[in-house]
Amino acid sequence: MPSDERRITPRRTPRQVRAELTRERILSAAAHVFGEYGYAAGTTNRIAEHARVSIGSLYQYFPNKDAILAKLLVRHIDRGGWTGADELDLSPGSLKEAVLALVRDAIDHHRDDPQLLRMMIEEAPVSGELIEAMERHGKDRVRQIRDVLARHPDVRVEDLDMAAELVVGTVEMNTHKLMASPHPIQVERLERELAAMITRYLKGDQ
Repeated sequence: MPSDERRITPRRTPRQVRAELTRERILSAAAHVFGEYGYAAGTTNRIAEHARVSIGSLYQYFPNKDAILAKLLVRHIDRGGWTGADELDLSPGSLKEAVLALVRDAIDHHRDDPQLLRMMIEEAPVSGELIEAMERHGKDRVRQIRDVLARHPDVRVEDLDMAAELVVGTVEMNTHKLMASPHPIQVERLERELAAMITRYLKGDQ
């Protein structure tokens, strides 16, 4: 394992409920501390204090704050599954609403803390666990979208595999970029325009 990878690898994998709860408390405290103080001033001492654990206990789980931020990003990715895909209306004429549901789900997943999202994107080190989570999430999302496209009667694109990749990439890229922006955005406008663009593509509109 490369030295950089060891530097951000969690030291302890919880095997008991109490240990898992402690780790989650540390991660939740870190999200709060990073949001309040920023990454540079969001020290492990502040995180431990907010989590109400000793600094020694924190270091049993994470070697440093880089490892904590990397784990927060992995957790963010793992919680980003589209749970409403099976409840969509796939009747003729409903494609716009289906795409809007997809876009809205992605945006809702990034609404809570734009500052933390921006910090994770800009500061989190790349780890093997992060790469694995991104690949796993990406494959699952593309599989979901392809299934929806294959079953919806309004979809006119011929290459469903590529269409699913493009839809997922377009939604993820624009959602991350705009929701993490330091400047306020009109979320409803983002939803409307992004859904309209994807719907026109899927319907084959020129």
